[in-house]
Order: sequence, then structure tokens, then C-alpha cells
Amino acid sequence: MEELKDLVIEKTVKTPRIELIHGSGEISFSGKSLPENASRIYEPVLNWVNEYIVMPRPVTNLRLNMEYYNTSSMLWISKIIKSLSRINNPDYRLMVHIYIPLEEYDDLKESEDMRESFNPLTDILQNAIPEVSMKLYATDEASKIIRDAVVLF
Repeated sequence: MEELKDLVIEKTVKTPRIELIHGSGEISFSGKSLPENASRIYEPVLNWVNEYIVMPRPVTNLRLNMEYYNTSSMLWISKIIKSLSRINNPDYRLMVHIYIPLEEYDDLKESEDMRESFNPLTDILQNAIPEVSMKLYATDEASKIIRDAVVLF
């Protein structure tokens, strides 16, 4: 089987920077996602991920550093996460990294159950084949990481 080529989609005013790096297992989304036609942006990403899960790396890092996203973008990102949850090796790990503003992070830390805040994501990942971990990062206005926490499922 031919090596999967990396895919990098540069950010625009309405779309995020998307990096899909097979060799390191890094998949990242950063910026805003408000495309008029989300399928045009995300369908090639989902196709790449569907190829990736056939020959994944032992650790896959999904990095979601989204300032803002619309509903259609979130639907596509959910499909991508669902596909990653089907990496067919229980000894492999899917690490989901979520970057959020410091004030939102502090609000989550004060809530009764931080995991409850991520129910949509945990619902998608509840039947995942690989081991799944989630790490939250609190960021300042310059996107510098101030704090972090691991959320266990």
C-alpha cells in the first residue's frame, strides 16, 4: 500500500488551517470555521482520515484549536472524530487536545463534572476501539497555553 500523503489546507478568513500529517499521527484544526460550503473543506479531510485509519500511527493526536465554528463545521468535525474512533487496534491511542480560552477553562474547572461539559464528544467516543484520552488547554489572548488538565473517560 502506498504511503498516505500529508494534507495541509491553509486558513482563510472563513476557514481553519487543517494539518493532516501521517508520519507523526498529527491532525490539527486551528482558527475559525465559517465556510459557506463546509463539505468542500471537510470532505477531503474525512476522506484522508478514512484512509489514515487503515494504517494509523500508534498514537494519533487530534488537536482542536478552534476560535469559532458554525453548526455545519461541527457536524463534519464530528464525522471526522467518529472515523478516528474506529482505528481498529485497542492498543493504539487517540489523544484529543482541546484548546479553549482561559475564562472558559476556569468555568469548566468550577463545574460539578467537567466531563459532562463534553457529552457530545464523549457520546461519539464511547464505543471507540483505540484507547481515548482528552487533554484541555487554557489559552490566553495570544493563544499561549496557560494551564492544562487531563479529562479521563
